Amino acid sequence: MELTGAEIFIECLKAEKVDTIFGYPGGAVLFLYDELDKAEEKGEIRHILSRHEQGALHAAEGYAKSTDKPGVAIVTSGPGATNAVTGIADAYLDSVPLVVFTGQVPRPLIGNDAFQEVDIVGITRPCVKHNFLVTRVEDLAETIKKAFYIATTGRPGPVLVDIPKDITIEKCKFSYPETIAMRSYNPTVKGHKRQTRRAVDLMLKAERPVLYTGGGVIMSGATDEMVELTRLLKFPNTNTLMGLGGFPATDPLSLGMLGMHGTYEANMVMHKSDLVVAIGARFDDRVTGNIEKFCPNAKIIHVDIDPASISKTVKVDVPIVGDVKTVVTEMLAELVIRKSEIDHSRLDEWWKQIEEWRSRDCLRYDQDGSDQILAQYVVDKFWEISGGDAFVSSDVGQHQMWAAQYYKFDKPNRWINSGGLGTMGFGLPAAMGVQIAHPDETVAVVTGDGSIQMCIQELATCTQYGLPLKIISLNNGYLGMVRQWQEFFYQKRYASSYMDSLPDFVKLAESYGHVGMRIDKPGDVEGALKEALSMKDRLVFMDFITKPEGNVYPMIPAGAGQNEMILV
Repeated sequence: MELTGAEIFIECLKAEKVDTIFGYPGGAVLFLYDELDKAEEKGEIRHILSRHEQGALHAAEGYAKSTDKPGVAIVTSGPGATNAVTGIADAYLDSVPLVVFTGQVPRPLIGNDAFQEVDIVGITRPCVKHNFLVTRVEDLAETIKKAFYIATTGRPGPVLVDIPKDITIEKCKFSYPETIAMRSYNPTVKGHKRQTRRAVDLMLKAERPVLYTGGGVIMSGATDEMVELTRLLKFPNTNTLMGLGGFPATDPLSLGMLGMHGTYEANMVMHKSDLVVAIGARFDDRVTGNIEKFCPNAKIIHVDIDPASISKTVKVDVPIVGDVKTVVTEMLAELVIRKSEIDHSRLDEWWKQIEEWRSRDCLRYDQDGSDQILAQYVVDKFWEISGGDAFVSSDVGQHQMWAAQYYKFDKPNRWINSGGLGTMGFGLPAAMGVQIAHPDETVAVVTGDGSIQMCIQELATCTQYGLPLKIISLNNGYLGMVRQWQEFFYQKRYASSYMDSLPDFVKLAESYGHVGMRIDKPGDVEGALKEALSMKDRLVFMDFITKPEGNVYPMIPAGAGQNEMILV
């Protein structure tokens, strides 16, 4: 039987077990949407209509980050495709598996500046793992198979498939390949045995070791193995922003987050260590600070599935290319064989020093000493009231750092944020994707008065699909992180960082059919959070009026080393 390109598109999604697709229609994808509507009527695939293409992409990211499935999105040609670029770039930097379908003008019009034509393959080439322009309907099924394979294997990432409109109505025989082989793409999964043994040798001899773990631990599903490795060796474990939840934050071996706004103990441990075991992390600039001052006395082991990430920023002593789960499992097997060589007493002095650094209590705050709501207190209380079990998405800014510092994630895939690109507007639509993937779970958005307005139209999507998100807006009247940098480094010239005309967020939420709350007294914080969480089937927008000039501490200034933190 011959099928149209649009019918083939649906059959391919079904073959890939896609149950949800996020998108926004337009002329170039109408045949695809027509078949998508038929599939939705049959209960085969659910389509979520965002209110902006950027929202659709972030929702697909939230869906992917909170599950073990790729996110899938569809947008039209021209501005539909360009509006999706921010979400694509965000997924690329955070290694999120996405398959993005864009409509394109009919093949005879490509290159003629046709209505709503852009070269989206060219535009996205620097920020996708791979992209395709389909030029024959006979190639559509194989191309989609390749797209899902590339997006979900090796270092995950976004793959774009650009489909001209005329291909969606042409017909051909359909068959979907069960497997795919690509000569130029064969990710390494198993680590090199000799390198693994070298790494274990160093771990068994180190006196001041640290496990520096990133988002790769979570992406590879290696959290159980990481917990086993950490506890077997009794090494301190510190997470990157993307790695929070990869090791339980409440475990005594956890140092919390490291980096620019990491804990004092995590950064001091990194600086003073003699062995850094980097697993699924990429030594980004927010972690390393000044490269010349980074871990001056440490040997470095680096485990990563992406060979291009190893020694890209920091030269390492033992590189291991492979899947984190596989490599850590191999390390554990080697350590079991050599268990008699594990000497925990060798670390006694190291842990004594760590506890001294920890006693500085670098995240302390004094809500009782302030008649204004402190943002730290709101997040801390939310962690306490939610039992630490919520899915939490964030936007980007001070509120993101406070969420990372004060919500103690003990489970993977519960912290959903924009790390590499730092995208304001990410939080709300990403939380929609999480809530759709986990309809019975508590999903919260930690945001600010600046970030929330970037994609606030997605409140309508929440209305349409009955998504009971809990929005925690830490409203300080500023673009908070911009203002903080201006205070420290620009002589308090607050250029364009004060929000002069904020909306009434309570009325705005109510206009979309949601519940709005305004909280401006510290004594009302706990009650508001409890009330919001009790409304299981309603979206609640909590507008917390917080201290206008609160700062995020600790902080490593630009150009400083990890041991040169500002604590207060």
